[in-house]
Amino acid sequence: MTASFPERIDAFRIARLPDIRFGNGSIQLLPALIAGFGSHVLVVTGKRSFVESPHWQSLVEALEAQGTVWQHVTIDGEPSPQRVNAIVAENQQHAIDVVVAIGGGSVLDAAKAVAGLLRPGNSVMDHLEGVGRGLPYHGPAVPLIAVPTTAGTGSEATKNAVLSVQGPEGYKKSFRDERLVAAVALVDPELLTGCPKMQIAANAMDAFTQLLESYVSLNASPATDALAWSGMQAFCHGFWPAWQTNHPEAERGYGQIAYASLMSGITLAQAGLGSVHGLASPLGAFFPIPHGTVCGTLVAEATAVNISALRQREPSHPALLKYAEAGRLVAGKRELGEEDACDALVATLRTWTHRIDMPRLGAYGMRHDDIERVVANARGGSMKTNPLVLTDAELSDLLERRL
Repeated sequence: MTASFPERIDAFRIARLPDIRFGNGSIQLLPALIAGFGSHVLVVTGKRSFVESPHWQSLVEALEAQGTVWQHVTIDGEPSPQRVNAIVAENQQHAIDVVVAIGGGSVLDAAKAVAGLLRPGNSVMDHLEGVGRGLPYHGPAVPLIAVPTTAGTGSEATKNAVLSVQGPEGYKKSFRDERLVAAVALVDPELLTGCPKMQIAANAMDAFTQLLESYVSLNASPATDALAWSGMQAFCHGFWPAWQTNHPEAERGYGQIAYASLMSGITLAQAGLGSVHGLASPLGAFFPIPHGTVCGTLVAEATAVNISALRQREPSHPALLKYAEAGRLVAGKRELGEEDACDALVATLRTWTHRIDMPRLGAYGMRHDDIERVVANARGGSMKTNPLVLTDAELSDLLERRL
């Protein structure tokens, strides 16, 4: 049961999406997909997980059997502008026909930026929002095949290449253009097999946060609502079996959270996000906090602060109805009234946070004195689609709760 359908449908836009191939075993389609773009591929992976799996050797053998020339580079941790520029410089002379990204969100984001710059050959700093030169991107981009091996960021469906420099003067910013959207998103839930429980938890909570934030976003539409709702349903059915890893329904759970992650990427790209992701940008820049951990540790308190602020300042705001519907879903109590359902949403999210033992911000070196600096740098794009403008005091309170 979703929030009541609007009597009037306002104008909205659905931006470019990849050709999506979803299903167990779909990794086997990859060699033929590569061949469809040309004979020379740049493969971007993480440092260990995929290249140490049987899938890597199978891919290499298939590429060599079909006569595909391939280069391989790795991304270790959060991608930086310097790493992207180095990969572009190293591979420009190879006349790459297609880039393949196989990994988590960091790998996919780095590969998007690389694919966008291989042909123009310029620095990513020319286009990085907020810290770059502010030049328009004209392309052309090399076609990209995105193969996620985690279920969280939904990066396979977005136009954002998020790059970061960590430290006191750090930043986390996007190179963003529709020409960076993957030509093909190949989503194989079986690639989640073997992911550690903490990684499953953090990534899946990132996906749920993106679904919930896009559902209540100021830019939400009936189209994104439908996709966000189906993603949240899938998450609720699949997360706990997937998280337990040895659960008899773990395989089904992997499919559900992979779908939830994909939907979250689609909906965030179309509708935007909210306060959690507004805060995630400076938190990820100033401290070594994985993005999924930021989402998992903040989503309950961010939702509580949003609901409280809406009740106080905009009690007729439609986001409250949506929060209530989400509360009924996650609590499994369809009979709840609006106020009780909103409270149930917060209570359930807090229970999830405790059960999966999401680390607090203090575990990564953040202290009370850092709150003001984080809040001052949290007014980026994601915060602009939060259901309402939160005050600095409200954002500070939110962070204080998870120190």
